[in-house]
Amino acid sequence: GTYDFSNQLTHIKTILKDYDLAYYNQETPFGGDDKGFKGYPMFNSPSAYGNAMLDAGFNMVSLATNHTLDQGTNGVINFYNYWKNKDVMYHGIADSEETRNQYIIKEKNNITYSMLSYTTSTNGIAVPAGKSYLVNVYDKEQVKKDVEYLRDKVDVLIVAMHWGIEYTHTPTNEELEIAQYLADLDVDIVLGAHPHCIQPIDIIDDTIVYYSLGNFISNQGDIVNKYGMKVIIGMLGTLNITKIVNGDNVEIDINDVGADLLYTYDKNNKNYQVIPFSMMHDNTYLNNYESVYEEFKNIATKLNDNITI
Repeated sequence: GTYDFSNQLTHIKTILKDYDLAYYNQETPFGGDDKGFKGYPMFNSPSAYGNAMLDAGFNMVSLATNHTLDQGTNGVINFYNYWKNKDVMYHGIADSEETRNQYIIKEKNNITYSMLSYTTSTNGIAVPAGKSYLVNVYDKEQVKKDVEYLRDKVDVLIVAMHWGIEYTHTPTNEELEIAQYLADLDVDIVLGAHPHCIQPIDIIDDTIVYYSLGNFISNQGDIVNKYGMKVIIGMLGTLNITKIVNGDNVEIDINDVGADLLYTYDKNNKNYQVIPFSMMHDNTYLNNYESVYEEFKNIATKLNDNITI
């Protein structure tokens, strides 16, 4: 009668303990455990998954995705109610216009930060009239308003974008345009999701852009024959943020930009595990893991060969 996803995340927990901030995108809503759980195409996931991710060490989560409205208005409210009392940085959904505009600002090591979350799609599900606060659908003017409100209040501003085309390693023109727009607005870090496979990492002016982090964990391994390894190879973006204070002058430096490649392992659709490539020293989890690493390293660094994978 209960779910426990902690075993799937054992190896990730080991990595996350070394990081102050750990972000993930919650693709599917926790629309209410009493509704019954549903898979593709109209998802409802158990809130126990959120518990496991928090226990693993994640403390930032984006909630605006193409599946946010899958369980209707009530589902979004249930989803919001799960997160609102958690001590995490979250954004992308709300239960009212008032709460939508209550931006979260946190501080770590004397560095203040905030995150915004938007999606370019709701899978054709109309946002209920007068309830645009339920999910942040990307709108240039609203994004500009949000960013300008936060920009001088925080040292680091992060934007999570749900964008692009599924199952392609190449950023779309829309992704490139939005990334440039966010860079022009002086956003520090852009974290992309939705394509279900990794896309390149780039630096636009001083803005770090992860066009797509790919799948963290999924059961999409059953479509490998159709889409290839891309659906079971993801990555954890990694970087260091340094604050330099010299009198009244404050400078933020983001460096060591890179990523750890990840593999979703399963055995006969059971015993799912997220396996970092740094743990692979033989073919226990993945045959030819070294050649797979090279292939996906090249994808991640296609736009910028200074990125460390």
